[in-house]
Amino acid sequence: MRYFLGLEIARNDTGVLLNQRKYVVDILSDLHMTNCAETMFLLPKGLKLSTDNGQILEEPERYRRLIGRLLYLNLTRLDISYSVQHLSQFLVQPREPHWQAALHAIQYLKSTVNRGLFYPSHQELHLEAFCDADWGQCAFTSKSLIGYCIFLGKSLISWKTKKQKTVSKSTAEAEYRSMSYATSEVVWVENVLKDLKIDVSNPISLYCDNKAATHIAHNPVFHERTKHLDIDCHYVRDKLQDGFLLPQFVRTRQQLADIMTKALGGQHHKELSVKLGLVDNGECPA
Repeated sequence: MRYFLGLEIARNDTGVLLNQRKYVVDILSDLHMTNCAETMFLLPKGLKLSTDNGQILEEPERYRRLIGRLLYLNLTRLDISYSVQHLSQFLVQPREPHWQAALHAIQYLKSTVNRGLFYPSHQELHLEAFCDADWGQCAFTSKSLIGYCIFLGKSLISWKTKKQKTVSKSTAEAEYRSMSYATSEVVWVENVLKDLKIDVSNPISLYCDNKAATHIAHNPVFHERTKHLDIDCHYVRDKLQDGFLLPQFVRTRQQLADIMTKALGGQHHKELSVKLGLVDNGECPA
């Protein structure tokens, strides 16, 4: 297979590269932005979008169609996961600032049109996960945004940006809930691998950049700091006690899931993209 539903597959002895270059080029062409200026940022710095400010688009369907195409592009371009989630909140009544922000994201895609996910051929088959949360990120509901990514060896196999269902009362709670979401996904991935007769060694490392959240997982006696947490959140602690999971602290600069919960500077965004396995065609190992 070389091309399937907008997905391009390139193989060599070192691995497989998945990208959607033609799909991005088609988006640029349809928007008449083939020769547009390029940018390193997905969303403009300091951008604050609202459901009330700005003129309502006369043709809201063009905004909805563009966001739908970006959602499909997220199959291989996890670096746009945060911006797509953010822009998806305005589908009901899109306004001019929302449209301009979406076009800014297209300018970013123009500068990274050749980027895709690389999967090495030779690697150890062990699981590890990263999870992160941006506390109270939603300006409308005060709900937190969570993100996680799961690796099989050096290959990224699962990721998501998602708004939490309930409001978290603290940063620690938001981060702990993100650990719970990630743990559920890790359990599902391991079951899929078992069906494929692939054994995964335990415990599986789960990296979080909040020390309080990792302490809560390791220490059930936190009284005042944990009495407001729902029982289902302690799913993480149960998996830790079973020897399935090992929550570990990682510095924010090395937190790979950070790219899925907030807008980052151009250089930091690129660094995390590379660590997640996103490379350009010319950078793919020969």
